[in-house]
Amino acid sequence: MTEQQLPSWADPAVSPTDLDAQGVSRRGLLHRAGLFGAAFALGSAAVPATAAPVPASAPAGRRLGGDDPRLAYLVGDHHIHTVYSHDAKYTFSQLAAAGAKYGLDWMVFTEHSNFGHAKFGAALEHEEIRAARAENPRQLIFQGLEWYIPAAEHCTVFSAPGAHEVDLLTQFESAYDGKLLGYDKGGAADADTARNEAHAVKGIKWLAEQRRRGYVDDVLVLANHPMRLGIDSPHEIRGWRDAAPEIMIGMEGAPGAQGAAIPGWRGATSMRGEYENKPSAQSWAGYPAEAYLTYGGFDWATATVGGLWDSMLAEGRLFSTTTNSDAHRIVFDTWKNGDWPAGQNFDTTGKLPDPVNTDTPQPGSDFWPGQFSRTHVGVTRYGYRAVMAGLRAGRVWLDHGHLLDGLDVRLKRDCDFGRGVTLGGRLRVRKGEKLTLTITVTTASRPNPQGILPELAHVDVIRGAVHGPTADRDAWKAPDTKVVRTVDVAGRKGTYTLRVPLTAGEESFYVRLRGSDGNRHGAGYLGASVDPHGPIPHEPGNGDPWADTWFYSNPVFVDVAGA
Repeated sequence: MTEQQLPSWADPAVSPTDLDAQGVSRRGLLHRAGLFGAAFALGSAAVPATAAPVPASAPAGRRLGGDDPRLAYLVGDHHIHTVYSHDAKYTFSQLAAAGAKYGLDWMVFTEHSNFGHAKFGAALEHEEIRAARAENPRQLIFQGLEWYIPAAEHCTVFSAPGAHEVDLLTQFESAYDGKLLGYDKGGAADADTARNEAHAVKGIKWLAEQRRRGYVDDVLVLANHPMRLGIDSPHEIRGWRDAAPEIMIGMEGAPGAQGAAIPGWRGATSMRGEYENKPSAQSWAGYPAEAYLTYGGFDWATATVGGLWDSMLAEGRLFSTTTNSDAHRIVFDTWKNGDWPAGQNFDTTGKLPDPVNTDTPQPGSDFWPGQFSRTHVGVTRYGYRAVMAGLRAGRVWLDHGHLLDGLDVRLKRDCDFGRGVTLGGRLRVRKGEKLTLTITVTTASRPNPQGILPELAHVDVIRGAVHGPTADRDAWKAPDTKVVRTVDVAGRKGTYTLRVPLTAGEESFYVRLRGSDGNRHGAGYLGASVDPHGPIPHEPGNGDPWADTWFYSNPVFVDVAGA
């Protein structure tokens, strides 16, 4: 997209390159702070939250409008499966090595709930996770669970390493998993829908209680592939969030299985994310048929400007988005599951046989952890609890295809000193005050795993009004949210800073960012007046993910006094 092609409301203005920008590369800032050195010294042990902090280099000054700390961004993946999931095939060692190869700092292994796993798997996998931590001292490796939510889809559940990390997961799995309990139905005509939905809320509250009483240091929950089947209704997602907002912090903005529609690979009907379903009796009836597709690889709930994600943000409460591999079976990989010994199966062992190499490509839809999908979390310290704290605070941005090396976002009042607030944060202002949104971009400096040097084409600023809690718990539209500024950055290299002026009106609001390689655009689902050049679905069977890559950021909230 050239500057001349931008619509009339777009503003391609950008400041000169700012070499003293707040945003620096993840590895550069970690190197300065000595954080990787601390990790190496501690080996496989859990790195405490009290590890050496990242120093704030800005001089002390007034903090009228917020002065969030300088951050390093650690790259991770919260949704990965091994031989301890009944439908996957890789060992912890294989996946951790792949994560290291593709630059991940943290990983969460999330095995599916089932009877074999509940009885045998969690304890067995813990020993392998400890071994993987020892083999990969640069990585933070969490043990988690993919929870079958009663009446709904799946969630990632994971805790900080500690004495009770396995017990927490096994107790939770046995008491609250919809698959194990038979609490899976959630359709409008199902007699037990209300009971099952209530049990999901009880499960999240139970996890929060374990954290409050110190049984585990920390625990987080994130909804996985929310629109794949359309069975996560808006009122359910809000119910999970409200049950414990400090625990249930968000959802996958983009699912795994991003290689599912590589041309000629899986078939003529394949879609990115394996979003190949149609509404069923279990689906929430209020979703349109278009909700069951991915848009630029992103879930409809996130990709639609003014859609479900924005309707939740318009309540003035943080709800994060992430992306991940959901690694089960990797595209073009040549490994297959091993053969079962006589008389054994998953229910009796809780584990699949280790894979064997065939030298022939096997079926698959996924990429290795970190190969394509990356969630970047801003931290002030290096460690497990620091990553969880960064996720909870919403200091998150995500990209596909290694589109960016770095992103730093700050918002402050023009009359203030300091850095201002960053992603997930809140800025308190008065009506009519002038603000500046500062976006520091570090472009890709090396080819991605596909051999492509990604190029960012544009940055979109999305603004939405905050109206407070909605009376309609099934609302999925935010009519006051739209793209308000597009900056053409095609051809820019290295680190540069965009400064976008904003004015506080009478209503509180939020801003969030999005951008892409510029290859595929069209009017957004709610129309060109809302989103003139948003992501669009690909043709079935023809969705090369490397040719359609995007980044998204979490919001920054602006609270207007008296609003």
